[in-house]
Amino acid sequence: MIRVGVISDTHGLLRPEAVHHLVGVAHIIHAGDIGTEDVLEELRRIAPVSAIRGNVDTGDWARNYRDTETVHLGGHEFYILHDLNELGSKPAPVSVDAVICGHSHRASVKTIDGVLYLNPGSAGPRRFKLPITLATLDLDESGEIRPIVHTL
Repeated sequence: MIRVGVISDTHGLLRPEAVHHLVGVAHIIHAGDIGTEDVLEELRRIAPVSAIRGNVDTGDWARNYRDTETVHLGGHEFYILHDLNELGSKPAPVSVDAVICGHSHRASVKTIDGVLYLNPGSAGPRRFKLPITLATLDLDESGEIRPIVHTL
């Protein structure tokens, strides 16, 4: 089994509780609104990171990150974009197993036509009294992707 950490909307804040949930993962996906490159540097101390730029990621450092990314992990293909509403203008490849997004600060897990849609919620500063969350994905040998949302 491979465990992947999924985090979004850190807005420059990497909470110790988030680090606790990510320790031991094989890879981390950050779905944008990183806030500062320091967050990614801290995450890279835990595991390799795939990250995309969100709407608040506007500094010079953010130019190193794309608006979307396709990542292959454990025999699965993950499409990452910040705002799921942009899926129409930034369509996912047909072959993806999961679409990972952020932006809304609300955790969400759905499967539509065999594709997992995961928003890990926001792990950064609290907004609108929403819970602070991130997710992990367990990828097992049978090909199943098991998402778990963690409230921090």
